[in-house]
Amino acid sequence: MSKIKLQIGFVGATGLMGHGLAKNLLLKGYPLAYTMRKRAPEGLDELGATRAADNAELGRISDVVVICVTSAADVEEVVTQILTDPKPGLLILDASTSEPSTTYRMADLAAAKGARFADIPLTRGPVEAEAGTLNVLVGADDELYPEIEPILSCFAENIYRCGGLGAGHIIKLANNTAFQAALTTLAEGFSVCVKSGVDPAKLIEVLSGGGFANGGTLKIMGASLEGHFDTLKFQLDNARKDVRYFSRLAADLSVPLPVGDGIRETLEIASAQGFGGEYCAALTKSQEKLNNIVIKAGEQA
Repeated sequence: MSKIKLQIGFVGATGLMGHGLAKNLLLKGYPLAYTMRKRAPEGLDELGATRAADNAELGRISDVVVICVTSAADVEEVVTQILTDPKPGLLILDASTSEPSTTYRMADLAAAKGARFADIPLTRGPVEAEAGTLNVLVGADDELYPEIEPILSCFAENIYRCGGLGAGHIIKLANNTAFQAALTTLAEGFSVCVKSGVDPAKLIEVLSGGGFANGGTLKIMGASLEGHFDTLKFQLDNARKDVRYFSRLAADLSVPLPVGDGIRETLEIASAQGFGGEYCAALTKSQEKLNNIVIKAGEQA
């Protein structure tokens, strides 16, 4: 089947990540319809996108529906609506960061309606989404994967086949937890440096010459020492949600998480301090508040 003839539906085209996905699908020749909650996605209509009345209509008219929403609860709500009266053989691709248990349940619901389901969570950020250079982590069976790969290539630089259904979300949750562990450790290291009378920028300098060289975490947290907290445009509360999902998955598998649970607690503290709506580099602000200090380059106690 020619990809140009496939009708794509999109839920989440106004989001920081979803907009780039939808734009690049249009640029690669796919006809695309979207739904919206509050506002129209900027620039997509000019590229030929059309607006569907609701998610149920997307399910009726589309060959493929891509979902890029915030939480597992959002995924469940949207998928249920899409499956009201779906087009036979409809394929639903979930680019959200969701829970594997939700993925399995939604796949069963889709199958009961004659539809199919795969998880395609993303790494990298909004800049890469707009550029079409994301990493896509795929959970799909051997029969389905060749069908969805051409779609993913429209917005991906790297496509990682993680395994069968749910594997993409499992790897994504482990990835995000490991990433947050690094950010949290750096923020705590800044506090120890400042309270010891040492410039925290020296920690970034030393790590840049070692095993952390060229790491994104150093760029993100190093910028926070200069008062820039938007290098990574990812809200702290979204990170907290992802780590919570990972902790819940680990608990279901009877895997103890002494480090992961500590990361989750750190994010919960930062959220309770009022930083949940800020980007993840606000972990530096959380450490300032916890320790009653100022954390910035050149600062010493």
